[in-house]
Amino acid sequence: MRTIAFVTQKGGAGKSTLASSVAVAARLAGERVFIIDLDPLQSLVKWAAARQRTDIAVEHVPPAKLGKALAALEKKGITLVVIDAPGHESENFAAAVRAADLCVIPARPNVFDLWASEVTRAHVKDKGKDYAFLLNQCPPAQQTARVEQGAKALQAMGGLLGPLVSARVDYQEAARLGLGVGEHNPDGVAADEMRELWGSIKRRLKKGAPAAKLVAAAVAKPAAKAESKAEAKVETKSVTKAATVAEAKPSAKPSVKPAAARVEAKPRAEKSAKPASAPAVQAAAPAKPAKKAA
Repeated sequence: MRTIAFVTQKGGAGKSTLASSVAVAARLAGERVFIIDLDPLQSLVKWAAARQRTDIAVEHVPPAKLGKALAALEKKGITLVVIDAPGHESENFAAAVRAADLCVIPARPNVFDLWASEVTRAHVKDKGKDYAFLLNQCPPAQQTARVEQGAKALQAMGGLLGPLVSARVDYQEAARLGLGVGEHNPDGVAADEMRELWGSIKRRLKKGAPAAKLVAAAVAKPAAKAESKAEAKVETKSVTKAATVAEAKPSAKPSVKPAAARVEAKPRAEKSAKPASAPAVQAAAPAKPAKKAA
């Protein structure tokens, strides 16, 4: 299972619109997709209500439960999780970055968004996570000098996903109807952009595959803390059905426990063996060993 998070410190960059259409593009390409809405505004939860379909589940998850929810979703066979993070620094934002295999940082081609993108990049880089920029809401007619300057600025900061996403009516109409542009107008240019963007993201995820193990380890630590608390108090309100199963059967790493038990068994046996051999030693040399034992 891979996890991507749309993050930026600037509101209005189009995170929720992009997250929904990319999720749909991935589903149409054969992925089993789940959307986690970490934004307190819960825009994608509302999008899902308008969607009236069950092929892509959307849930609002508290940051403290994110690691546990991801573990449950992987057990359910989900192949892609898309996270929509809030447009300001908070625990929700930090949780999204920690959980992501790839942080996608969208920006409009203006100086304010580019400045905000640098701030977001610094936060993501500080946590050691992979990231890529995405220019959104570009003028559709032609690539102006402003767009070209924006593209060069983002490339200089560490990588730019393709294509440049244009400002098109299809994106707004699809969002209003609870759809992705690939469903709303499959033959439109916006749908082509999202198919191409998903392809770019997928290639980037494959390129960063070795780092994903480190990401999983980072997510596992807060998840383990959440599980220990859950053992003391089983909550009645679950975020998702998958998370409920995980709480009822906290078996995030069932195969590890028996192995750990076997490893621990040997040292304990060795410790118990030492006192057993002590009398024999004392019998051979009663004076000196007695002092050592004391």
